[in-house]
Amino acid sequence: MSIPAPPRRRFSKMHGAGNDFVVLDLRDGAPPPTPAEAARMADRHRGIGFDQLLTIEPPATPGAVADYRIWNADGSAAGQCGNGARCVAAWLRRNGTARAARFAMGSPAGRIEADALDDGSFRLAMSVPVFAPARIPLVAPAEAARYVADGPFGVLAFGAASMGNPHALIEVAASASAPPGSALAAVDAAGIGAWLQRSGRFPDSVNVGFAEVLAPDHIALRVFERGVGETLACGSGACAAVAILVRQGRVDRAVRVDLPGGTLHIDWPSDDAPVSMRGPAAFVFEGEWWDEGTDAHG
Repeated sequence: MSIPAPPRRRFSKMHGAGNDFVVLDLRDGAPPPTPAEAARMADRHRGIGFDQLLTIEPPATPGAVADYRIWNADGSAAGQCGNGARCVAAWLRRNGTARAARFAMGSPAGRIEADALDDGSFRLAMSVPVFAPARIPLVAPAEAARYVADGPFGVLAFGAASMGNPHALIEVAASASAPPGSALAAVDAAGIGAWLQRSGRFPDSVNVGFAEVLAPDHIALRVFERGVGETLACGSGACAAVAILVRQGRVDRAVRVDLPGGTLHIDWPSDDAPVSMRGPAAFVFEGEWWDEGTDAHG
């Protein structure tokens, strides 16, 4: 008796400033991967490897050329991903689905406007930042520019916002006697990030950013993402960081954000405007995945 072959999935491997993705086209009605399959695909030794999985789906958002969904490396669903959104935009342009230089996409957090720029980068109008604790969600008695958590790492002051997914931001004080960015590099991002995620302050967990302000228009940023761990870049984290720091009076409304994997340019024109993000999107390779459970191959 022959054993049926596992289903095959064509995929594109992409990255935005080092934040890497697998893109699946599900517009033919194919089901999305189960959480277990997504986690196997994410395995960097036995699978393809990625920070997030992106599924392209038929447009359900008015005016959008396509919708997309986001899955973390542990198989959990995500609400937004700025670097992933740029990769989706680049994929739709190369595929021919988005023929115009300006087009709209539907995301789990709502409609996103995309512009394909002449230098190959993409500019996206993300959502308007949300600071109300109940909508982040964050357990806090009232909305504030800064909150405090006391734990094994001492008293941590942090800002919080939602960009369609929850973010906390801890500012790292620059050292006058050390090169710019060195204080940020020394931070225990995994330890602090994992503790804050488990602290109970964020009922849906949280992406934890660590920022060092280098100038009013320039910051360095690291992000420990929920369901993934620290990544080379986080687009929604960069948007949230700038919005939080603007609200705290620490930076201007147009900021260069240097992440371990590259640079993003973030603009927040006014409090009621969407945050704009500009950055790269790159294709790495194409492939075919077939799932054989714990013995998966890619």
